[in-house]
Amino acid sequence: MRNTVQLPDDISRRIDSLVERSNLSRDQIVEDALSQGRSLAWQEQFVAGVLEGLAEAERGEFASEAEIETVLNKYGSP
Repeated sequence: MRNTVQLPDDISRRIDSLVERSNLSRDQIVEDALSQGRSLAWQEQFVAGVLEGLAEAERGEFASEAEIETVLNKYGSP
């Protein structure tokens, strides 16, 4: 079943921006928001974080061994 929803222009622009940056469709973004309870702001923050991580990887910026050890010590298995 398909439904049509009228969205304010600012919301529509934000969704379009996510489409451009995430390779998701408008339908996927709206469905995720409705079915998973992920707000548009959450999705924007998630995509921005992923893109920043990819940019860091492209620049060769990875965690040092000491940083990895710190995380493993903090969150590693008991």
